[in-house]
Amino acid sequence: MTSVDKPTDHTTRQGGEDADTKAVTEAALFEAFGGLRGLIETVLPGLLFVTIYTINQDLKSAAIAALVVSVVLVVVRLAMKDTVKHAFSGVFGVGFGVVFAMMTGNAKDFYLPGMLYTLGLSLAYIITAIAGVPLIGLILGPVFKENLSWRTRNPGRKKAYTKASWAWGLILLAKVAILFPLYWWADTTQFGWVTISLKIPPFLLAVWLTWVFLAKAPPPIDVFAEMEAEEKAEEEAKRAAARTPEPGPARHRKP
Repeated sequence: MTSVDKPTDHTTRQGGEDADTKAVTEAALFEAFGGLRGLIETVLPGLLFVTIYTINQDLKSAAIAALVVSVVLVVVRLAMKDTVKHAFSGVFGVGFGVVFAMMTGNAKDFYLPGMLYTLGLSLAYIITAIAGVPLIGLILGPVFKENLSWRTRNPGRKKAYTKASWAWGLILLAKVAILFPLYWWADTTQFGWVTISLKIPPFLLAVWLTWVFLAKAPPPIDVFAEMEAEEKAEEEAKRAAARTPEPGPARHRKP
């Protein structure tokens, strides 16, 4: 094999860097969106609601069961000293749904706050992408320890975040475009099962597209590491200055 045929160190390093970037991206997305457990916490209360309502057509028992299980999920998180943001968001979502449904007496209204939230979120993704401050970058920037450095110092990542925000916005917009007509036309049981079935697939598609865009983007700039390096350099400079003796007064020789 000639030297031309042999892989260079640069190629090897580049492949390793690409693998590291993809691994970091996967881990960050898993952390940001809650992983499998977050999906379960998102789906379980609504699934319990529609199941109970399908069986007995009783709004009150279905609403109470959904609210109780969402609270239990938070308690379990707290007991395990785990991150509770996904579970808490589930409690608030279920709570608003229960209030809406109990006030109107219409079981469909259990899903209305979530639909309105999804619509608002889809518009937020699209508007921020157009404005040049993509929402997915604001969400994932701290997770990747890059904060907002991608806006001015890493144009490749800004482009990836913009694409990902468009993907999230359009996917969520398509989801509500399906649900809102069904809210008016379908019966409660049918509407509930369609709503549950559309919980995970659009989410997974958006997460996968985000991973694709970011895996091809330049690696994040770790601003936390930069700040630590600057602080360390300042401390070393101070120690070096302290070790250096100050020059004494000049002595004049007698003629």
